[in-house]
Amino acid sequence: MNSIEDSAGAFCGSSAFIERYPRTAEYDPAWVERHWMGPNPLWLLEDLCGSLELRPGMRVLDLGCGKGITSVFLAREYGVTVFATDLWVEAGENLRRFEEAGVADLVFPLHAEAHTLPFAEGFFDVALAIDSYHYFGTSESFFVDVFSKLVKPGGQLGIVVPGLAHEFDAGYPATLKELWIPELYTLHSAEWWRKLWEKTGLCEIVASYDLAEPKALWQPWADWSVEHFAEEWGGDGEFDAKLLEADTENDLALVALAARKLATR
Repeated sequence: MNSIEDSAGAFCGSSAFIERYPRTAEYDPAWVERHWMGPNPLWLLEDLCGSLELRPGMRVLDLGCGKGITSVFLAREYGVTVFATDLWVEAGENLRRFEEAGVADLVFPLHAEAHTLPFAEGFFDVALAIDSYHYFGTSESFFVDVFSKLVKPGGQLGIVVPGLAHEFDAGYPATLKELWIPELYTLHSAEWWRKLWEKTGLCEIVASYDLAEPKALWQPWADWSVEHFAEEWGGDGEFDAKLLEADTENDLALVALAARKLATR
């Protein structure tokens, strides 16, 4: 047992999620909460991995990795080599975290902006983004010119992002009108994301779906934010909690998309 495996006890008090996400249940909840930067990224990643084929030795891009707990998870659970890339968290800080987790031989931290990544075309077997792709990937051009280009033909691509159960003419659910801010216009449905990637002709969609019980998955992060968000990053720590409470029609979602890059366009 190492420093991030204090116990396999209940995470956020939910036995249902232990059964649903058994790999995540092996991680110390306090460690996860200390380092997450959005709705529990390990739950989201473990869900997505059910639609991927990951094998030891693969090179994986973890784009927008935050404090790198998804990168730790990928290295430990699947033995892949991970390039943990983030703009908001310095590489040196993440390196210390990877060393403490015992995965520094498999996880390489980088500090970079998503549109100017220092990797060769076709370098990766897999490119992933958890809780982050909506910040930089809502255009066809990013998928065509950056994300898909970094993956070799036959390679895999996957994301999980906060989103919507379906699209709205106004761009947002009526129940959330008073809370909607410009940053939330990047939230879209699984169908919207599927079409964005599929129409490029560069990939075959393997999975496109809403995670089950999205508000239950989102709520622990919202509760944590009320107590800690402002002191960590500033801003309104109650925003996510207000958003979930106002979502009386269950229009918010957590959206997953997995694809395989085609050998030819």
